[in-house]
Amino acid sequence: MIYNICKFSTFNLYNTMTRMKEPFKAREDKKVKIFTCGPSIYQRAHIGNYRTFLFEDILVRYLEHLGYKVERVLNFTDVEDKAVEEAQKQERDIKELTEDVATKFNEDITLLRIKQPTHNPRSSTTVDQAVKLIRELLKKEIAYWYEGNIYFDPLKFNGFGKLYGLDMSLWPKKKKRFKKDTYPGMRWNLGDFILWHGCQEGEKVCWDEELGSGRPSWNVQDPAMVTKYLGYKIDICCGGIDNLYRHHDYNLAIVEGVSGETFANYWLHGAHLFVYGKKMSKSTGNILYLEDLLKDGYKAEHVRFYLIYSHYRERLNFTKNQFKKAVKMLDEFKKLVMELIDRTSCNSDAEIDPKAIELIVELIPSFNECMNNDLDVRCAFDDMLETTAKLVKYKQDGKLRNTDCKILERDLREIDSVLQVIFE
Repeated sequence: MIYNICKFSTFNLYNTMTRMKEPFKAREDKKVKIFTCGPSIYQRAHIGNYRTFLFEDILVRYLEHLGYKVERVLNFTDVEDKAVEEAQKQERDIKELTEDVATKFNEDITLLRIKQPTHNPRSSTTVDQAVKLIRELLKKEIAYWYEGNIYFDPLKFNGFGKLYGLDMSLWPKKKKRFKKDTYPGMRWNLGDFILWHGCQEGEKVCWDEELGSGRPSWNVQDPAMVTKYLGYKIDICCGGIDNLYRHHDYNLAIVEGVSGETFANYWLHGAHLFVYGKKMSKSTGNILYLEDLLKDGYKAEHVRFYLIYSHYRERLNFTKNQFKKAVKMLDEFKKLVMELIDRTSCNSDAEIDPKAIELIVELIPSFNECMNNDLDVRCAFDDMLETTAKLVKYKQDGKLRNTDCKILERDLREIDSVLQVIFE
């Protein structure tokens, strides 16, 4: 289990690279650069996708709560193989298709109170940077041409697969090339991966660049977007656990292959959301969208709370009963908060109990101690719920003053600047 009662006085994050919780230290004092893998906008995002974006939102908001200035890239992938194929299937222009999905995504994250990133680039707007990276890799002979395409040779990059923990001694001796952007399944493609798709006659999604007519592969699109806006060295790289297979090691190898320096100091990966024990998929017919839950009468804040309440590194299994329990818990907590901060029912002349003073003083420090343990939202919320219930009892007994209620509202609003589930 992820959850425990251990608390931390400094901010600690579980770093996938080291498989350990480590104290967070920014490269620059009080400034943090974060890259969060954004959606592929050829299809709508479901609540499993939003679980990842929500843990990243909590990370950004908590860093800001601690006083950091956060610069974040959340990218849109709009020209990968799947987007091209979907546009052809629907007989639509790829820009029109992806623009519709992007609009829906922005509507959803507004409802879920996910902060807009500092930068929101698209693959199609950073082709120039992708070309720059590929040219550098060609110069260093880490990349090479083959039948009109450009491939990355993992054997030319020292430390390939280090994020996943790939055993390169098992790498096949016979050369093999993988020319698709992505391949199905959580598995490794043991061979050279594509960086540049040379365009064939009749293809519509192409750029005329120094490399010739073509388009950058999915593998190089993220490195292009992050390096164009954040540079070659960042603090944190985030994404879903599926990115541990191929994608993030490809990104790392491309950026470090060009720069020769460590790309990200911390790597964070969120676990999947299952629905009734099964992974969401079109074939299963169990994909859940935000609007499905809103149509059932729930609020976006209920969905947000349900998705952040379980630890981001632990697989979450959605069932209606578990969801309803989370909704009930949040609604009851909000009632307690409203009763607590209502200053009209405070006793101005109360002799406050020392234990109540201790609870008030420790509200934010207790929240921080839990959150410092790798963003343990469940611990933080449970502590806050217990404290709030106790303070409501003190108030009902006439032992909270007007000023105490005012302080509690201020501190709860500060906590909610991170959680975004208490106040409207």
